[in-house]
Amino acid sequence: MKIDVWSDFVCPFCYIGKRRLEMALEQFPHREDVEVSFKSFELDPNSSEYAGKNIHEAIAAKYGVSLEQAKQNNAQIGKQAENVGLTFNFDDMKPTNTFDAHRLTKFALQHGKDKEITNNLFYAYFTESKNLSDSQTLADIAEAVGLDRQEALDVLQDKTAYANDVRVDEGIAQQYGVTGVPYFIINDKYAISGAQPLETFIGALQKVWEEEKPKPKLQSLTADDMNNAVCTDDGCIIPPNNEK
Repeated sequence: MKIDVWSDFVCPFCYIGKRRLEMALEQFPHREDVEVSFKSFELDPNSSEYAGKNIHEAIAAKYGVSLEQAKQNNAQIGKQAENVGLTFNFDDMKPTNTFDAHRLTKFALQHGKDKEITNNLFYAYFTESKNLSDSQTLADIAEAVGLDRQEALDVLQDKTAYANDVRVDEGIAQQYGVTGVPYFIINDKYAISGAQPLETFIGALQKVWEEEKPKPKLQSLTADDMNNAVCTDDGCIIPPNNEK
C-alpha cells in the first residue's frame, strides 16, 4: 500500500494529521506493507521569511481577527496536538516561508533521510520554535539526521537546487485539486483530506487493504504422491496401480 502525504511544515494540522496516521499504522497489522511518502505543499508560497512577528500576530493579520481570537484558536489547536502526544509552543513560533525547507527534504530524499528530516522539521518549528528559513538552522537539522552539513548548505544557497522537485509535487497537488493540507492519497485512488480522527485513518487503512490486498496463493489439496495422473508437454503420466 502506498500513501502520499501533502503537507507544509508550518501547518499545525499537518503535524497532527501525520501523527494520527502514524498512530493508525501502529495498530495496522499490515503496516510493514505500507510505504508513506511526504510531498511538498506551500500554504503561502508568497510569504516572507521570518521578520519578528509571532504566530498570533500573523494569524490575526492574515484572517482579520483580533489578537485574542488568534490566541484562543491556537490554544484549541494546541489541545488537539497534546491529545496525540505533541507539544506546540505557539508563543515563540516563527512564521516564515518554507520553500527552502521543502527543498532540503528533496535533498534528504536522495540520501534516504526524507522521513527523518520531515519529522525533525515539524518538531523544530512547532516545539523548538526554530526559524525554518534560516540556512544555518536548516543545516543543523540536516546534520542531525546524518546528512553532510556543508552539502546541505550548498543546496540551500543555490536557490535552484531541488526547486523543480518541489514544484512537481505542488503541480501534482493541483492536478488532484488539492487546495488545503494535510492531504493523503492512498494507492493513487483514495483520498483523505485534513487531520481526520484516528478512527478515520484506521478505517481507511483496513478498507483499502481489504479492497486491494494481494490475491491469496492457491492452497494445494493435492495428495503427496508425486505420481498423480497429469499431462504436460512431455506427455501424460499414468500413475501405477491407478484404480479404474
